[in-house]
Amino acid sequence: QVQLVATGGGLVQAGDSLRLSCGSAGDTLSAYWVGWFRQAPGKEREFVASISWAGDMIYYADSVKGRFTASRDNEEDAAYLRMNNLKPDDTAVYSCAARRNSMFADEFKVAAVYDYWGQGTQVTVSS
Repeated sequence: QVQLVATGGGLVQAGDSLRLSCGSAGDTLSAYWVGWFRQAPGKEREFVASISWAGDMIYYADSVKGRFTASRDNEEDAAYLRMNNLKPDDTAVYSCAARRNSMFADEFKVAAVYDYWGQGTQVTVSS
């Protein structure tokens, strides 16, 4: 079992950068796929990025491609989401999620396939 915690959010201005971290207080995170999702007030939860066990397979939502970078350091047992050139539309609560088993094609975009979820961290981008 894995217990997830997402940290690193904050208040920034448009064009600034943040790095979110996802760590585990239970099983080692290296045994899991890690997904990143976000939800803004009044909107549905949306997929942001997903990264495989070794970090060799990474997928992004079109809205963040080219600006966000997912990575992981299995020696540190952590996953990261580097967010560059932040926009006001990026304002949301960001959460990390984990899945142990392999996925079918495109399943990484679906929140329901992830087994475990961490507490969210607020990212607020002002103009």
